[in-house]
Amino acid sequence: MAAECTISTSINIKEPRWDQGTFVGRAKHFFTVTDPRNILLSNEQLEKARQIILDYKKGVVTAGLTEDELWRAKYVFDSAFHPDTGEKMLLIGRMSAQVPMNMTITGCMMTFYRTTPAVLFWQWINQSFNAIVNYTNRSGDAPITVNQLGTAYVSATTGAVATALGLNALAKHVSPLIGRFVPFAAVAAANCINIPLMRQRELKHGIPITDENDNRLGESSKAAQQAITQVVVSRILMASPGMGSFITVEWILNYVYQIMHRFPWMSAPIQVGLVGFCLVFATPLCCALFPQKSSMAVSRLEAELQEKIRASHPGVETVYFNKGL
Repeated sequence: MAAECTISTSINIKEPRWDQGTFVGRAKHFFTVTDPRNILLSNEQLEKARQIILDYKKGVVTAGLTEDELWRAKYVFDSAFHPDTGEKMLLIGRMSAQVPMNMTITGCMMTFYRTTPAVLFWQWINQSFNAIVNYTNRSGDAPITVNQLGTAYVSATTGAVATALGLNALAKHVSPLIGRFVPFAAVAAANCINIPLMRQRELKHGIPITDENDNRLGESSKAAQQAITQVVVSRILMASPGMGSFITVEWILNYVYQIMHRFPWMSAPIQVGLVGFCLVFATPLCCALFPQKSSMAVSRLEAELQEKIRASHPGVETVYFNKGL
């Protein structure tokens, strides 16, 4: 028996709570989605939020539920379940895991960058993590076979690590200060390799596109190209604040040299902490650069798909799609 409604059933929870047409609205949205505290939620809490959302979509409101609690449930649901497939995402692949995972990996990359084995190991760890994130936050609902996933992982990590090693070799001919920036240059270059390779199925077969009412119109490779380009730009900028934290670290280390000389073990924790502080803001703000529900003019789609849409939906001039994260 349905519970008595305590709030309106007309709230549009298919869309974010804040206006996604503005950067501020997108930033508020992603500060909630990427909140690191979301990874501490138990399976029971995730399932409870999922049930609240599924029930609400059917017009059933949990007794005593407030609007704020509904939106909280939506963001818990969005942080853990894929928007296209509805599947629970891998824990370390969720955007809420970006800050703790990246601050640890980036801190280690900044600390252990002097030898080739160290660079190789931490770049492999970093690109393996990126591969998981890229797979977890892919666009579309088409299944991926184990062979396809394995091939994408090997090609993505190998290419990205090789790029990092090449840049590391070049760094030996520059000053030590510039050499410190090699990990970030490697991360930027590797993102240009890892993301397209892990999402190569989208480039080959396209991603779902819809009209403004979420009616599916087909799959487009052109839309996939725009989506992946936007994600690459966001990820590169997401890593760049680490450079600022590094400069801050160098200033701190020089300023309190005597203390660091007596307690050298403090260097790594300071670096990791500052990187983490930067990422708390960089992650949601860079995700907010582009709307997750991206759009494209029909005239920019593949010619065959344009003809199909104009024949079946003559009034549609713009299509929409999930770009992934």
